[in-house]
Amino acid sequence: MPSFIQSVCILFVLVLFPPLPVHAGKKNEAGKQAIVLAAFGTTVPDALLGILNIRDRIAGKYPNTPVRIAFTSNLVRKVWRNRLEDQQFLKENPDIPQDILHVQGPLATIANLQDEGYRTIIVQPGHISLGEEYLDLVSYIDGLNAIDTIKPKFQPFEKLAISRPAMGTVGEEHPYSADLLLIARALAGDALIAEKNGAALLYMAHGNTYMPSGSAYLEFASIMNRLYPQVKTYIALVEGYPSLDQTLPQIEGAGVKKLLLKPFMTVAGDHTVNDLAGDEPDSWRSILGGKGYEVITVARGLGEIDAFADVYVHHLMETAQDHGIVLK
Repeated sequence: MPSFIQSVCILFVLVLFPPLPVHAGKKNEAGKQAIVLAAFGTTVPDALLGILNIRDRIAGKYPNTPVRIAFTSNLVRKVWRNRLEDQQFLKENPDIPQDILHVQGPLATIANLQDEGYRTIIVQPGHISLGEEYLDLVSYIDGLNAIDTIKPKFQPFEKLAISRPAMGTVGEEHPYSADLLLIARALAGDALIAEKNGAALLYMAHGNTYMPSGSAYLEFASIMNRLYPQVKTYIALVEGYPSLDQTLPQIEGAGVKKLLLKPFMTVAGDHTVNDLAGDEPDSWRSILGGKGYEVITVARGLGEIDAFADVYVHHLMETAQDHGIVLK
């Protein structure tokens, strides 16, 4: 029998140092994996469908892997933070998902997942092209992967990988031209709508003033014209080459009278509402209408189209295979 003093000592130790639960030692559970869908974002509630549909298509493919949404735009995230305090907005928009209302940037989203024990993470960009936002995102991931702890067991990630935007990246392993073909096939429905309306198809893409991305957009238009020769397809950029002014001579030269005008963007956000379909005289619809064209506007983001959303699912699948990750 232990003495009274021994019993008191044992009780004292148990109070100060209670036994840990069996799972407490698993600081980073092996095998926990997650996906981050990192899109530019949008402040237009109806446009969220383009992002949410991509998320749902990914989740449908990998139902046992959590998918978190992140917005890369600081400005867009700030708008959503302010809306959390706007009771009138919340009352008028009761269907906004909580993960949008509380959306964070990619770094915070990844950090939260790592804190929850997820050590294998794939970041799937929701961006269209190899532009500034995507390259900055790559820089973030490269920085996190550069972390080198003294003890390997304290490395924050087993694998942290970034996938590619819809239009692809550079390199031989996944040629960007194959990704452009994948997109063109996914947008067969656009060509069909244009054909039924006896119209040419004109896409508004975002582009970037400081990135030479115009050639990829023009190559995409060329593929569309090859796949669907019954419909003339054109593409012009809000920023960079080719602009609408630089594209109009081709449209005029082809004798086009009617145009199906659509955003070549993941979401039908501010650019679609204002720059494409707005009532202001400088909107594309107004400019084209003023030049005598009959214009049909379709304010629908590409992400809302299942076949296009599946382009991101395809890229994610290949990235997982490239890094030896088995998504479930």
